[in-house]
Amino acid sequence: MNIVIVCADGKKDHAGYLRQQDGQKVKFVADPDRASHAESSCDKSYVYARPDDISDVGVSWTETLHQYNETPEDNPLGLLQAWELYSNPTYEYLARKHGTERLYILSGAWGLISATFLTPMYNITFSKDAKPCQRREAEDCYGNFCVLPANTVEPVVFFGGLAYVKFFCSLTEDIKAERYVFHNSWRPPKAPGCQTRKFETENVRNWYYECARAFIDDKISL
Repeated sequence: MNIVIVCADGKKDHAGYLRQQDGQKVKFVADPDRASHAESSCDKSYVYARPDDISDVGVSWTETLHQYNETPEDNPLGLLQAWELYSNPTYEYLARKHGTERLYILSGAWGLISATFLTPMYNITFSKDAKPCQRREAEDCYGNFCVLPANTVEPVVFFGGLAYVKFFCSLTEDIKAERYVFHNSWRPPKAPGCQTRKFETENVRNWYYECARAFIDDKISL
């Protein structure tokens, strides 16, 4: 079984950063101009950038990260694997129960990445509750990764909020295996080609963590 869980705003304090050649840290946001001009978020020790912006070596930061992951044994920047990056313990629980080989993270910055993908600090999300400089709009064009094999024959299960359902469906539309989307809304979300399953809970905020843990504990199934 392939498990996909949405990314999280909270990240580990010791998470690593991509850096420019001069050593300056790069903080990835949806709108660098807003970030650099916002008094509350501006920090001159960082360079703000979008993932697809061109780095100081002439290629996009997305391509820079792809190249960095080609030799994961060399990790001079101390980037964390995706399942380790987020503060919520659910990612670790999923990795322990189901392993990392078929665990994936749906990231607002990078697309659909593997649990072991070395991932830098970023603040990009589809959530409408985030700061304007962090909010990615549905029409924004990013060079998203999608590492879940299109020829997989195992079911794909998604845990995430409504803001990410369309993103998940678009990145996995070529997959022939059954796709399942859990939700907590009063009616199923639009999820073309997917089967929906309602998870009953009074926790309306970040309910998908509770759902994922119930799945881990075999309290719910497909």
